[in-house]
Amino acid sequence: MATDLPFRTLAPWLRRTFGREVHRIALDAGSTCPNRDGTKGLGGCTYCDVEGSGTAALRTGVELEEQLQVGLRRIARRGPNVGAIAYFQSYTNTYVDSGRLDELVSILEPYIGEPVVAVSVATRPDCLPDAALDTLEELSRRVPVWLELGLESASDQVLLDINRLHTLAEFEDAVVRARARAISTVGHAILGLPGDGRAGARRTADALARSGVDGVKVHHLMVLERTQMAAQWRQGELEVLDPETYVSWLADFVERLAPQQVLHRLTGDSPPEKLLAPIWRVHKNQIREELVRELQKRGTEQGDLFHAGEKLDSTSHVGDPQRRP
Repeated sequence: MATDLPFRTLAPWLRRTFGREVHRIALDAGSTCPNRDGTKGLGGCTYCDVEGSGTAALRTGVELEEQLQVGLRRIARRGPNVGAIAYFQSYTNTYVDSGRLDELVSILEPYIGEPVVAVSVATRPDCLPDAALDTLEELSRRVPVWLELGLESASDQVLLDINRLHTLAEFEDAVVRARARAISTVGHAILGLPGDGRAGARRTADALARSGVDGVKVHHLMVLERTQMAAQWRQGELEVLDPETYVSWLADFVERLAPQQVLHRLTGDSPPEKLLAPIWRVHKNQIREELVRELQKRGTEQGDLFHAGEKLDSTSHVGDPQRRP
């Protein structure tokens, strides 16, 4: 592996790819989700807050171009020649009326190429119509496009229990369809979802590896205010991971990824006023350092347990206790 770390991380990949420092600008395009508006369900994913795990910028009256300009001014303070990734973060950004995605792209047009060097679009795997892929494919001819697809768990039962309401098969199909358009893909995973356990974390890594996504984002389960999980946690019905357990599970996860996949994220962040649990007294850089030490102790690195040919069973429901080491 061409790195000093036993896994591939995003920052070195960005610098090699773009030849300079690059930072994301999180954007809220005012989207929603099919498990919020009644199309599939109501209430959204049980871990997701009312801002869709995003910025809430639109709901505070900040229009999209203004959000972008504010973000560009912020990253410009980091120094000259800093590139930007326009990141449509909140909710499901391809779950929109016909033409809305074209409208969002048109707002970006004056900035594409410089200073916006890439566009990242977060969405659900079951909300990817051909019209959205047409728009993203056309955009990808002018600027790199990343399609960020939430899998979260490879267990269909876990996905049902957390009101996610899509399947592993739908995720795999979305990756195939995006890759057929030469659109880069990033898969999301959450470790510690109720009922998933350590075996579930391993199986989710296997699923992401075999799907062929270019990048992976992973973080531990966080219980936020104004979520359905907040009530479960307060009633003592939900356990969360401590840092030591998360690092051990994360090492399992990283070992099973494909060697070439880029880890875009290893931990999650939340404003302190929103976070109920877990309250860790460690910085995310410490988690990365502990992960390095754990893999070194095992004598392994990313990809060592990658098995390309095995078929996953997404119907099994792994229920081992959340704190099992």
